[in-house]
Amino acid sequence: MPASHKAARRRLPVASAALLSLSLSASLSLSLTAPAYADGSPKATPSDAPPAKMSSVGGSRLGESGTQVNLGDGVPVLPKDVTARSWIVADAESGDVLASHNAHWRLPPASTLKMLFADTVLPKFPKTEKHEVASSDLAGIGAGSSLVGIKEGETYTVHDLWLGVFLRSGNDAVHVLSAMNGGVDKTVADMQAHADELRATDTQVVSPDGYDAKNQVSSAYDLTLFARSGLQKADFREYCSTVTAKFPGETKKNKKGRTTRGTYEIQNTNRLLAGDSDITPYQGIAGVKNGNTTNAGATFTGVAERDGRVLLVTVMNPSKDEHNEVYKETTRLFDWGFKAAGKAEPVGELVAPKGVETGTDGSAQPSASASGAAGKSASPVAAASAGKGGSDGIGTALAIVGGLVVVIAGAVFLVNRRWPLPDLVRRRTTRP
Repeated sequence: MPASHKAARRRLPVASAALLSLSLSASLSLSLTAPAYADGSPKATPSDAPPAKMSSVGGSRLGESGTQVNLGDGVPVLPKDVTARSWIVADAESGDVLASHNAHWRLPPASTLKMLFADTVLPKFPKTEKHEVASSDLAGIGAGSSLVGIKEGETYTVHDLWLGVFLRSGNDAVHVLSAMNGGVDKTVADMQAHADELRATDTQVVSPDGYDAKNQVSSAYDLTLFARSGLQKADFREYCSTVTAKFPGETKKNKKGRTTRGTYEIQNTNRLLAGDSDITPYQGIAGVKNGNTTNAGATFTGVAERDGRVLLVTVMNPSKDEHNEVYKETTRLFDWGFKAAGKAEPVGELVAPKGVETGTDGSAQPSASASGAAGKSASPVAAASAGKGGSDGIGTALAIVGGLVVVIAGAVFLVNRRWPLPDLVRRRTTRP
């Protein structure tokens, strides 16, 4: 790049205190909480300002407070109406962080922590495995938690349970899968170990479902790492991009005395995917996960593709108190990112997992971890058609093409791979 262009780059000043003020979001609650933690201790109010010193994983600028961006020739100015306490815009393929705001601020993550839960537990069980729910499986669910409606004594497939986790953010589904994994304590330990493997040093896991818990924190940077890792699993991509699905109901006897079990429809609570009264589905959106608790406010990590470029945006706790504000601010950052991509010099990077080499030749072979299903190998994935497997919507939105896969639990972490979206997503009407 010419020296004149580099000289033209400037760094934005630290955001004003108004952008850092604490507020509770009025967005859809995915995991409602009681006024105190499970142990009865009062919930602490996070500081209104980020700490003076934060992690520098991914680059020294990401550890600085305030907004970090390089503005130069052709780089658009960041939107002014972004009030989130912390956010990040990154290229999902290269790992370049295009801009950030308090990227390593350790904040309550709410249900976005379920991305780490899924990335950790999803590869352990094939989606066809069945499990009969015991009363102990549902023990310890936080008061007021979001639920998908799992009933004791009923049998569900692993596929059903993951739809409950991703679409309804069901803490009951999380607890059942945790029970299958050896219990909540073991699952929390597994999640923490996986976070450490991913070099997500801001994250401290206390509950597997993201329910408000004392000392449970993560960051916009870490949540983006979790999304990037999870999206390399075919099943993860399928679940996080499914708009609606049929979920098994309760077994009952009809008037003729015959045992029947119907289904009911569940819809993804990711408003950039499913839309809402004041939001249309974002062009090219393909997941990932939203959350909202009393202590965390609204949180969201999304992935979208346009013109062959895939971006990840994470937004934590907007201070502006408007309906669906977390999605509106995410939309503004996505719009900026797609305009700035290829022009803005990165301010940092999304790091690869520990002990993993990086490569761009696409020569790595798929593993069970990469495919997202225990005992299954990865293969090219097409968009799910309406009604397939009891689900509707865009189905598997991020596909593996040409056999290129990203292997996290293997020897190579491919960073310049492609995650193109299917035609079904591309045909969506372009937002004005």
